[in-house]
Amino acid sequence: MRRLAGLIVVPLLLLSTAACGSDGGSDSTSSKNGLPAISSGAKFGQKPTLDKGEGTPPKELKVDVLSKGDGATVKKGDAIQVNYLGQSWDSDKPFDNSFDRKQPFDLTVGAGMVIKGWDQGLEGQKVGSRVELGIPPELGYGAQGQGDIKPNSTLVFVVDILKATQVPASAKGTAVAQDNTDLPKVGTNDDGKEPTVTVPKSDPPKKLVSNYVLESNGEAVKDSDTVVLNYAAYIWKDRKQFDSTYKTGRTQTFPLPQLTLKGLKTGIVGKKVGSRVLIVIPPDQAFGNQEQQGIPKNSTLVFAVDILAKV
Repeated sequence: MRRLAGLIVVPLLLLSTAACGSDGGSDSTSSKNGLPAISSGAKFGQKPTLDKGEGTPPKELKVDVLSKGDGATVKKGDAIQVNYLGQSWDSDKPFDNSFDRKQPFDLTVGAGMVIKGWDQGLEGQKVGSRVELGIPPELGYGAQGQGDIKPNSTLVFVVDILKATQVPASAKGTAVAQDNTDLPKVGTNDDGKEPTVTVPKSDPPKKLVSNYVLESNGEAVKDSDTVVLNYAAYIWKDRKQFDSTYKTGRTQTFPLPQLTLKGLKTGIVGKKVGSRVLIVIPPDQAFGNQEQQGIPKNSTLVFAVDILAKV
């Protein structure tokens, strides 16, 4: 089964009103858990500079709360937004950071979107907190490494938790009549299970379709939003499913400004958070005359999308 996660521009970390963090502390700080010290930029919101690790790196996950926020506690399944800086234990140069990009990073905690050390280390922390994570190789990139990260590297991250949003299991709302027999029919279950999608044998529409299946009373999605979705995706011609977040058990977080599948973005923008939407994407707003991840060229795509939350 093909996955569409590659249709957004993502930082190295990927395989999402913030309470104010403590603004106390000096320009440098030392960790209580033997993690590298921050030599400058120690306050929440500042880009930190990390010293090189000293001595033997930790063999287990280490979490140090450098400043504790007063926001909600992050739970598994929450969509969160963070800023971060990461470097290897034996280096004093970062391999990645979001501060320079001026673009916070969005993820769903516990969904397997990021390395295990992040999923485990951020759960239970409070919004507005700055935490430092010491991540052993088995909870990072392991023996294979990643990019500039050497195999079997212990990683160190400083993470500012900016926002957290609880993600429901399913779209809910008023069922909208699906009386056009030339369009796919989508199930209206709201139990968190994958809805059925029945694609007709007629020719596909030549223009983009974006219709409510379940219409909530949530806020309308803007093209600048980051949204958390569950979806099932099909090729119209052979009616075969090529992607499903339900099958993997993981929602997908899409920053819409970075989403490169035009028809999916257009079909979501303007729809209400909490709704289920049928989106039919003609080839000129999908992949055109190029094969993509095994999807044949000139394919019309069908999506049943639950817009679960926006971050």
